[in-house]
Amino acid sequence: MAVIEATQENFEDLILKNDTVIVDFWAPWCAPCRGFAPTFEAASEKYPDITFVKVNTEVEQSLAGYFQIRSIPTLMVFREKVILYAEAGALPANALDSLIEQVQAVDMAQVHKEIAEEQAKQQS
Repeated sequence: MAVIEATQENFEDLILKNDTVIVDFWAPWCAPCRGFAPTFEAASEKYPDITFVKVNTEVEQSLAGYFQIRSIPTLMVFREKVILYAEAGALPANALDSLIEQVQAVDMAQVHKEIAEEQAKQQS
């Protein structure tokens, strides 16, 4: 699957309509971002069941601000609309593969249960 350019207009739909979404927050002037781009692109081909998204922080400043992106590249992984990972820094291919395997192994029923319990506590 090709990498999708995310915008303020399509970002929410990408998260809501896809099970697993990996987001790369980047900028054209960022050398580590440009260096990570081929690794990200290769992973998008290797894992066609995952949606790979890039957010150009120069163009989409409101998205970068919303997610409090302070340094780039920042990688964020959503699964079933929940952020499971958010870290700055480019990953080598083997580390990205490992991250994807870990995300796929997460028991999302348990995650949703814990979120519901936490929300119930806050409301009482």
